[in-house]
Amino acid sequence: MTARDSYDVLTERLGFAGSNRLRSILEMLIAPGQAKLVEALPGSIAEVAEKTGVSQDQVRKTLDHLYYKGVVFPKGDFNSREYYRFARSIIQLHDSVQATSALDLVKDRPLFQLWHEFCREEMYPWFGAMIKNATSRISRVVPAYEAIKDVPGVMPVENFHEILKAQELIAVAPCSCRLRTTAVEEQCEHTAEAKRWHCLQFGRGAEYVINRGSGRKLTTEQALLLCDDIEEDGLVHRWANNANMTGINTSCNCCRDCCEEWVSIDLGGVPVADWWEKSRYEAYLAVSADCNGCSLCADRCQFDAIEMKDVDGNFLPVIDSDKCFGCGACVVGCSPQALKMKVVRPPEFIPGAVA
Repeated sequence: MTARDSYDVLTERLGFAGSNRLRSILEMLIAPGQAKLVEALPGSIAEVAEKTGVSQDQVRKTLDHLYYKGVVFPKGDFNSREYYRFARSIIQLHDSVQATSALDLVKDRPLFQLWHEFCREEMYPWFGAMIKNATSRISRVVPAYEAIKDVPGVMPVENFHEILKAQELIAVAPCSCRLRTTAVEEQCEHTAEAKRWHCLQFGRGAEYVINRGSGRKLTTEQALLLCDDIEEDGLVHRWANNANMTGINTSCNCCRDCCEEWVSIDLGGVPVADWWEKSRYEAYLAVSADCNGCSLCADRCQFDAIEMKDVDGNFLPVIDSDKCFGCGACVVGCSPQALKMKVVRPPEFIPGAVA
């Protein structure tokens, strides 16, 4: 029997003991000598040096190097970095390693390909099974601002512009999922992540990507402009399923063909409604005479809620209210403005919210 080494320990810590695919990823990211230091985590620079017999200077240099690669994470201040830990979960490692400006889509394609195979064969099935057993919906869809800005009674916590204005620190980084699918030549159907990043970071999440250089800081005005681009591309905003305006580190703005959560849900045969909560809104055809039957709304709907049908001799969108999550992507994309949004749920539908 082969003796366990540091890579075996790390794959087990991530919940994938014996995974050759994950081991290959770790071997590409971490040299054998470095893996021994990672195995010794969590701990301070001094504690890791004492455990491994490696000098403190070398421990610091190695762990700092792995920090910038997204493998290890400092506790407390991102600048001093006196205490490190390994990734808490496979999702954290997946996102931090790939969501960075340091990777090149061509040069680093072998790493992206390893991640893609691991995701499809192991991580997504695991994630889908976990979601299937979930007992609560921790996040909810937030409607596109452009779709609901003129609707009466919109609360700040469901107004994405107001959510952005409430953040003290904002940054943007490349989406780990869309960057990977682009690198392996499975281009996202909705947007081009390599040309414009869409993964918004707030608070400590923003501090992390700014300090690591994996993303860049945004002003509130820049974030609002990016929000317009996100909505134009038909991506879906999500936020915590409560009334808090802050406290969330990431709003990744999802697409069904790339998002690690959404793909896992679909592969696992789990209804989206078992994991994400709907917004309080629903799309509807306000003025059928204005509809030109272009079917763009059906193409933009990522929840399969719109079907084009013959209605009294006119080719019109028919919206399934059970499937509609109120994201507003169809409304934003409707040039004739035949589609609108309406409130279909009370304020208390959002836990902790009041009118």
